[in-house]
Amino acid sequence: MAIENQLSRYTKALKHKKEGELLMKSRKVQIVNPSGLHLRPAGVLCQTSMKYKSEINILYKDKVINAKSVLNVMASGIKCGTEVEVQCSGEDEAEALDTVCALIETGLKE
Repeated sequence: MAIENQLSRYTKALKHKKEGELLMKSRKVQIVNPSGLHLRPAGVLCQTSMKYKSEINILYKDKVINAKSVLNVMASGIKCGTEVEVQCSGEDEAEALDTVCALIETGLKE
C-alpha cells in the first residue's frame, strides 16, 4: 500500500511538468531537536506545513511521511541527528520548502 501511495504522489508531480522539468523541490536537512520529532515539534511542523497548498513529504529511510499529519510524523520515530529529505510539490512549493527546512534547521521552536 505504501508503494502505491508513493507512486500516486509521483504521478501527481509528473502532471505538473513545465518545459520538460519535474516541478518538485527537495532538500536534505538534519533534525537538531535533542529528543527528535516528538509531539511538540511534530505539531509545529504540521501546523506550518498545513499553511501551504503544496504536498509536503519527509523522506526517511524507505518511508514517505506526510508532513501535514502529526500522527505520521510522530510514528516515523525520527531521532536527533538524523538526515531527512523534505519534498514539496505544488504551486507554492519553493516557499513551502524554504520555510519548512528553515524551521527544522532551527529546532522547530524548541
